[in-house]
Amino acid sequence: MSQLTHAPDALLSEIRGLIDDARRQVAQIANSALTLTYWKIGKRIGVEILGGERAAYGSQIVVSLARQLEQDYGNGFGEKNLRRMIQFAEVFPDEGIVVSLIRELTWTHFIALLPLKDPLAREFYAEMCRVERWSVRTLRQKINGMLFERTVLSKNSEEVVRQELATLRDGQMTPDMVFRDPYLLDFLGLSGAYSEKDLEAAILREMESFLLEMGSGFCFVERQKRMSVGGDDFYLDLLFYHRHLRRLVAIELKLEKFQPSHKGQMELYLRWLDKHERTVGEEPPIGLILCASADAEQVELLQLDEASIRVAEYLVELPPVAVLRERLHRAIEHARERTALAASDGEQA
Repeated sequence: MSQLTHAPDALLSEIRGLIDDARRQVAQIANSALTLTYWKIGKRIGVEILGGERAAYGSQIVVSLARQLEQDYGNGFGEKNLRRMIQFAEVFPDEGIVVSLIRELTWTHFIALLPLKDPLAREFYAEMCRVERWSVRTLRQKINGMLFERTVLSKNSEEVVRQELATLRDGQMTPDMVFRDPYLLDFLGLSGAYSEKDLEAAILREMESFLLEMGSGFCFVERQKRMSVGGDDFYLDLLFYHRHLRRLVAIELKLEKFQPSHKGQMELYLRWLDKHERTVGEEPPIGLILCASADAEQVELLQLDEASIRVAEYLVELPPVAVLRERLHRAIEHARERTALAASDGEQA
């Protein structure tokens, strides 16, 4: 009887998978426990500092603790990290929220979030990290790309963002949380004059980066999707599927400013997709028109939301922070004026 020198490949692969899964689970549990410990340390030191009568007392406490803890536990408990732990507990005061976040966020994620001054921005990035499972590198890219500011700009209100974050925490995903305006496509490397075909080709070439900018859940289906209606053929630039929304997403690329006629074109595509491509259990298709610019009043009057169409601008390079913030403030003021006008009309009626 011959001796077996090698285990069957399938069995070996399965056992390796079990070991790797167990190691990942142990690492995740250890990371969560350590991050929560950091929060508790920061909370406890914060309470002690608040109990002191002099400002210098807090600094002395941190320096003294760091000196002793470094001797016992190493550099991870030095003065700089202890101050981070204190700040961690200050900006994330709710232990329940911290516990929910540490299942997906590491201590390094939180370090990247601590410098953010706006509490809503911190909450936004933390929740998006949890939902979309961003790496630390991706988180930093999103912060540097001003994703929060662009999301607020597309919603015209921080209150809307706050409401949608609450919806996300309840485990629900809506189209309003998926789509943003503008989209930052600086990774495409486009400059000078380029055509819609150049833009489409660049997106396909940099599909991984494009999907990262769009957000998690998008899956590429097809380019130049042919749709035959009567004796004519129509071609949709890009077709995606969104797993969380459970619906097809039609994307049209426009180098020009948004035109009202674009709505009719997209409506045709969406109705065709609904009739010929939508399967049982899926939600109706939704459309995104990516254009060089768009007039907010035209988009508003066309009531595109009712037609399941979104319009967003794209930027091939990130503008200065001041420029984007100024645009954000203008959009919010415009939204407030519309709200006030609607309220005034309601009172007169």
